[in-house]
Amino acid sequence: MTTVLLIRHGRTKANADGVLAGWTPGVTLDDRGRDQAGALAVRLLPVPLVAVVTSPLERTRETADLMLTGRPTDVARHVDERVGECRYGDWTGGSLKTLAKDPMWKVVQAHPSAAVFPGAEGEAMADMQHRAVAAVREWNDRLGADAIYAIVSHGDVIKAILADALGMHLDQFQRLRVDPCSVSVIDYTPLRPFVSRTNDTGGSLADLARPAGTKRRKRAASDAVVGGGAGA
Repeated sequence: MTTVLLIRHGRTKANADGVLAGWTPGVTLDDRGRDQAGALAVRLLPVPLVAVVTSPLERTRETADLMLTGRPTDVARHVDERVGECRYGDWTGGSLKTLAKDPMWKVVQAHPSAAVFPGAEGEAMADMQHRAVAAVREWNDRLGADAIYAIVSHGDVIKAILADALGMHLDQFQRLRVDPCSVSVIDYTPLRPFVSRTNDTGGSLADLARPAGTKRRKRAASDAVVGGGAGA
């Protein structure tokens, strides 16, 4: 069973100002975002991360730097463009209040599987989901069945990965919420993924650490507990 922590970057000035940053270079965390990432570092200390994969964008790499502060051992770092922000094309840099008046906004809200952002650099949301999910599956195979690792990415990308794990159509992914520096957790087993947390912004993560020397049988790890079980 591979456990993936999906972590959204900390808050940026663009987030606070209601601007769609997209792939705009030079967007970094604001004071609030740095505080969020610092608090996350404390929460993550008990979790034996083997690797952190980040989007290429500055705000995710800065979040990863801060959230790994104070760890007793080094964690392997990787950058993967496939977990980078959706390419919003001509919408990039726009005010969300202004973009909400664009007819395309309703498509993004109600039928994101049909949404293709305008302009030469615009991406289809379905293509964004495909590349992000493919990246997760590849990193799962690369890091192994007993790995616990983190992906530091962006709101829409994380929502798309969660929707896939939940068996939700992409058109339903706007029902999910992913706040800055939130943690969502997916356990990938041979049969199915299990989503154990979404949009977690507080509290202990210590239960994610498995007892030393324990391995779960593949079949048991894939089975859902009838009746819900006793919890972690």
